[in-house]
Amino acid sequence: MELNARSITSEPASPTNNTEEEKMEVASELNSPTMHSGNSGFIERGIKTMLSFRKSRRSLSIEKGKEGTGTWKRKQLSWRFSKSSEENETTICNGVEVISEKIEAESIQGKPLSVMEIHELIQKRQLLEAFASIKYLEDELIAERDAEKYKDNPQEFVRKYKDVDLLYNSITNVIQSIVLETLEHPTVEDTMLTSLVTLIAREEAAHPNTGISVHSGSDLLGIPRKWREEWMAAVNESTRKRIQRVPMPSKEEMSSWLVLHLDLLQKHLREDLLKIKLSVKKCYPEEYQVCDTYVEAFHKAIASHLEDLSQRPLEFNELYTLLDWVANTYRSELFLGHPDLKPEVKTENLTLLLTPAHWDKLKNDYIASAKGKIKSYFGNILRLEVTEKWEKEVHPEVKENFYHSSLSFDIQTIIAEHMKISGEISRSLEIKMLELCLSELYEFMPRFGEEFVVWSTAQNSPLFAPYFAAYINSFHDLTSGLETAFKVNTEELQKISAALTRNFTNIFWNKLRTRAQPLFKKILTKDWILATEKLDSLVLAVSQFSKHLQHMREPTGQELLRNIHKYVVREYITQVIKPRRKMNAETRQQVSEKMNREARILNNTLIDQGSDSDWLLPAIHHIANIIGEKKKDEIKEYVKELCQDYPDIRKEHVLAVLALRGLGRTRRAAIFRQVCHRLESPDGGDGSALFAEIDAPVIISCF
Repeated sequence: MELNARSITSEPASPTNNTEEEKMEVASELNSPTMHSGNSGFIERGIKTMLSFRKSRRSLSIEKGKEGTGTWKRKQLSWRFSKSSEENETTICNGVEVISEKIEAESIQGKPLSVMEIHELIQKRQLLEAFASIKYLEDELIAERDAEKYKDNPQEFVRKYKDVDLLYNSITNVIQSIVLETLEHPTVEDTMLTSLVTLIAREEAAHPNTGISVHSGSDLLGIPRKWREEWMAAVNESTRKRIQRVPMPSKEEMSSWLVLHLDLLQKHLREDLLKIKLSVKKCYPEEYQVCDTYVEAFHKAIASHLEDLSQRPLEFNELYTLLDWVANTYRSELFLGHPDLKPEVKTENLTLLLTPAHWDKLKNDYIASAKGKIKSYFGNILRLEVTEKWEKEVHPEVKENFYHSSLSFDIQTIIAEHMKISGEISRSLEIKMLELCLSELYEFMPRFGEEFVVWSTAQNSPLFAPYFAAYINSFHDLTSGLETAFKVNTEELQKISAALTRNFTNIFWNKLRTRAQPLFKKILTKDWILATEKLDSLVLAVSQFSKHLQHMREPTGQELLRNIHKYVVREYITQVIKPRRKMNAETRQQVSEKMNREARILNNTLIDQGSDSDWLLPAIHHIANIIGEKKKDEIKEYVKELCQDYPDIRKEHVLAVLALRGLGRTRRAAIFRQVCHRLESPDGGDGSALFAEIDAPVIISCF
């Protein structure tokens, strides 16, 4: 508080000044226009207080004249420490000048200061002199209280006590200001800090802690002012304000606002800690443990600040930034562990920056936020498949002879990246992230399958089969990758992949049958016999699907190719053995030759595409040979070979083939009895079934 230039700043040295002069002086001050300022209340109260002290001193002087020896001797005006404090001087660390504890006492001995003058000393931060004067007033008031001087006038005692308490509180406020300014100012005022340490030491010596508790309503005269605790509180407040003043851009201004704020926080606070280490620490005795005190204060202030930050509606990236900063930056060489701060700044004894409950909440918020993020990433994968591949009909790449889709790689990359950053925070968070990713994957895969089914059903694209093969490969790679890289139990994923594979395979077969079945129906028609219907269209229709299976991983690709091979042979035979008009010998010969020729083309095509179903090769040839054979005995041999190669063939099949050859009912039955009478197993002998899947035609014989 600034005092007016015309304020009363001292008392007359002689106690004989008359009362009227004092009243005029006070009235003059009160009538001054400057007294209407905001400080007038304090000054007026101070003036009234001084008048009360002056009256006391005049009374003492009168009593002294009357009593001779006097109760209050002039030597009592000088404040002295206890014997122990007089014998010990306060030595400031690192060679700072030793300050004697008697200097201010000697100045008071010559001339006691008024309340206003003491207050001016406090404002000028001449704290040692101000404290000595306050202690004098306190000792004087204690003596007067103990002598029951104010027994009949307790209001006057209260006024004087409040002035002493007010002055002590003013010093307390200045102590707080000095501590707050220590980090605010670019340079450290060594003299001020060393003077502050001396002041605290003198107060502790003047007010030894006797363990007497202060009761409500009693005065604080002679009671410890606990300025060391006030210093500690000021350190805590200083660190709190330093953190509050670190710039923090808004989210609207900058998306990476939290990253920038935490970078600035560690930069500014690291500079503060370096300043404490190099410039502040030397001004305090070792007992203050200045570095540890400031580190602990910053630690608490940062914890409170982070708790406030975490209460904001943070997004996924912001939650990760906060978790990562706490787990990996705070105690690292980037901040508290910086080499420049060692060895004074220690982190070993610091408590957890966040409480376990708060830390767990932050991690749970992170996982909850990640759920939407992962779902969005998987959704982007699907969107890119639709817009960049299906709609633009981009052919899948071939890698190592397999159709390749980025589906598996993209999914594993998303999982790996999120597990990696989560694992850098804690192992438990890494596990939670993996569980979350798998949960979202199990939801995404069926959704992906549904979209592919919708697209493939609506579009008759020639790229369906390549996409089909690429995705089956991706499912295989994804399962294998999760097992190998992430040690995941893939049982659930395998179930989902198997269901998707079945759905895609059904569409594959539907498309294949739709294209091929009309072409099979043309076999043995008049146009087919006259060679106007060529096999090229059938081969092309089948190959549109079968040729892509060599780029599909086993066992799915090979198994599907075997089934296609069997499907082609089966449908060809089904069409051939249907009841037809009887053909003459020349026509049968043409049919036989064409069937053999087409059988070779179909079989060779599928074998070249990777089929290993060699057992299917003779089937059409056997039937073609029977149809074209003229000799009855040779027909028996061909029938025998047919029955031996395909033990699942039934009587109805054999009779239908013989009917196609033009043999009568009796002759057909006789050949069957002679050649195939031992065939009883409709499923075949080697586990391969062909004729068992062919419906036997009903042969109607006309008499």
